[in-house]
Amino acid sequence: QVHVIESGGGLVPVEGSLRLSCTASGQTFSNYHMGWFRQAPGKEREFVAAVARSGVSRYYADSVKGRFAVSRDDAKNTVYLQMNSLKPEDTAVYYCAADPTQFGVRMGYYWGQGTQVTVSS
Repeated sequence: QVHVIESGGGLVPVEGSLRLSCTASGQTFSNYHMGWFRQAPGKEREFVAAVARSGVSRYYADSVKGRFAVSRDDAKNTVYLQMNSLKPEDTAVYYCAADPTQFGVRMGYYWGQGTQVTVSS
């Protein structure tokens, strides 16, 4: 069992920045691909970004490329999502996912509870 906890959400102005953190415990963190998803009101959950177990491969949704950056620190069992140039359409609950095998849009063996990000216009 892996326990996933997100933090760092909040209210931020348009074009502002925010960094989300996600810690995973219970299993060896470095054995898991880690990813971020989001769900806006009235919409389905969508993939945002992922970083592979190796820390080398990273994958982004087209909507966040060039603005968001995903990284991981295995020593701290933590994955980060640096979000820059935020737009109102980035407003959503952001979820962290951990997966031992899947990398990318299909990942999500373990999920966190989510953290709210609101971009004010």
